[in-house]
Amino acid sequence: MLWAAAVASPTGAGTLDTVKQRGTLACGVSEGLNGFSAKDAQGRWRGFDVDFCRALAAAVLGDAEKVSFTPLSASERFDALKGAKVDLLSRNSTWTLGREAELGLAFAGITYHDGQGFLAKRALGVDGALALDKAKICVETGTTSQFNLADFFRANAMTYEEKLFPGAAEAFAAFEAGQCDVLTRDQSALYGERLRLARPSEAIVLPDVISKEPLGPVVRADDFAWFTVVKWVNFALINAEELGIAAGNLDDALKSQKPDVRRFTGAEGGFGKALGLSADWAVKAVRASGSYAEIYERNLGTGSKLAIPRGLNQLWNMGGVLYAPPLR
Repeated sequence: MLWAAAVASPTGAGTLDTVKQRGTLACGVSEGLNGFSAKDAQGRWRGFDVDFCRALAAAVLGDAEKVSFTPLSASERFDALKGAKVDLLSRNSTWTLGREAELGLAFAGITYHDGQGFLAKRALGVDGALALDKAKICVETGTTSQFNLADFFRANAMTYEEKLFPGAAEAFAAFEAGQCDVLTRDQSALYGERLRLARPSEAIVLPDVISKEPLGPVVRADDFAWFTVVKWVNFALINAEELGIAAGNLDDALKSQKPDVRRFTGAEGGFGKALGLSADWAVKAVRASGSYAEIYERNLGTGSKLAIPRGLNQLWNMGGVLYAPPLR
């Protein structure tokens, strides 16, 4: 993938140096997914994935506002990243073997543990995925959702009528217009799509989850230094929650004598220099967006309209699987 590196930086510098020289982080996001990445009424990008990019921009450039957002469809996202049109993808993209081995990409950890689900019309009268035999199902082409759907129905000896669409917006519009009985996507996305319906009460997110969909930031695989920076900003936000560090108590954290907190703030360890960042890179990330818990609750959890239970996305010591290596 040396050609991608050349496009990203004609001088031969790595992505980190390129971002610093440019003075702006280029972040690829979804075309509009409630809770994750969507423009508000004032035209400002907001959401879980957006907040990660702002935290990364703060860690790298010292300013959470020094980031540009490029909306990308599922079909164009990976080509845009490989072609260096963006520095990373922070959108609902599932980590798979094929995407790393065949596309030359690298997933910098998991930010959201998801699974594929179904949004069904209440008039269909079903309460679970196994009752969807012979249903008309809208799905976005070229996604893991399309392939998981085929696997699920084949494994359960059921049939369905597949309605394929080039993008999420088209699939949603078809579902709302009645071209299909069911819409399938990552379950987290379905909560947001349901709220977009003219009559949300007429649809239900079924409880079944038919796949593993680990979502996280994606970078090109030819720049290990940049991959390391993105990965550890991800881990820093998770570690912040575990250490009890939040945007509102950073001043206390900076005064702490606890070894693990001092390493987090940059008072000890020298990890910022090793990453090519300032000593307080993790503090800047949290000051910009908050800890993982704050980002989740604000965009997806109790502080949002979606109110999605954290479930697997709870910390490992709180009943979930969210786990980050220590900063030491």
